Amino acid sequence: MKYSIFFIFVLLLTTNLLKAESPYPVRGLCISAPSVENVDDFVDFIDNELSADGLNLLILRIDYRYQFKSHPELIGNNPYSESDVKKLVKVCQDNNIRLIPQINLFGHQSWHSEASKLLEVYPEFDETPNIKLPDDGEYKWPNPDGLYCKSYCPLHPEVHSVVFDLVDEICDVFETDAYHAGLDEVFYIGHDDCPRCQGKDKAELFAGEVTKIRNHLAKNNRELWIWGDRLIDGKTTGIGLWEGSYNNTHRAIDMIPKDVVICDWHYERPDPTAVLFAAKGLNVLTCPWQNAENAVVQEKLTRDLIAGATKVMKPKYNGMLQTVWGSANNFMASYKGTSDHEDKSAECFKELAKVWNK
Repeated sequence: MKYSIFFIFVLLLTTNLLKAESPYPVRGLCISAPSVENVDDFVDFIDNELSADGLNLLILRIDYRYQFKSHPELIGNNPYSESDVKKLVKVCQDNNIRLIPQINLFGHQSWHSEASKLLEVYPEFDETPNIKLPDDGEYKWPNPDGLYCKSYCPLHPEVHSVVFDLVDEICDVFETDAYHAGLDEVFYIGHDDCPRCQGKDKAELFAGEVTKIRNHLAKNNRELWIWGDRLIDGKTTGIGLWEGSYNNTHRAIDMIPKDVVICDWHYERPDPTAVLFAAKGLNVLTCPWQNAENAVVQEKLTRDLIAGATKVMKPKYNGMLQTVWGSANNFMASYKGTSDHEDKSAECFKELAKVWNK
């Protein structure tokens, strides 16, 4: 009888351990910082909902919405205080969730007809100062200027002294060992209007900026995370100019440091490009958005790639990262079923969470 009870105990313990084990280490969510008045609700959401879903990574897109002490002129709308951030740090630490902040660097320095806080305050950093944002707010794509989002000039002699101050401050307050720099959809790079960048190899410019950011973070033993689209040949793969590069930055994949972590996003199709990054020696996460069916396929593909990988490549497949491009407030409401405006990424996340712990 003693042996039977002991056997049952060991069996139950082993079953629970196996159930908790995931085939990959990272089960993440990337989302914009909620409005300040909803920070407490978001903390509760992390504590009671996201942690139960097996989440162990949260990338928070804070951008300029923080009360910077190093550059108060760059404080954006609805900024977080240090105490707001510390609430998020604590709940993530309590639930063993790795917390990584993001401020977009290089590209995404404007949105539709508005410049980001950086270019608003420091217009001299603009890669394309002669290309003006529409005054009437009527943004249309495509357009004759090829304008999607503005970029800062990576060769401007003063830009990094400013942005690195922000990066260091935000990393310190988030108590983080990594930083997400964005770097997606960089359409303006090596532009003919730029006296510093014109005529230069776009892949070398992109790789140079990645390396500069990485080297700065490494001084404090922090990792650099970026989106992977500019490192994929959009023409050869047929993936296109959004999820891949049409301006030859893809060759930078062979020029950047191997410890840069790649967030490989595909939203229309479950394209299996994670193997490209892993084969180049880079750690990679697969990132869905709002198509739940695709997300489940992408998760299964991640498992298959790991199962079929060599011992060298296997650890390069880090796991899954759900992305959210609506508001955090609407994501929470949609997740709880209390919103009249459905956020499909919430349903996608729910379906992904069902399978990533199996």
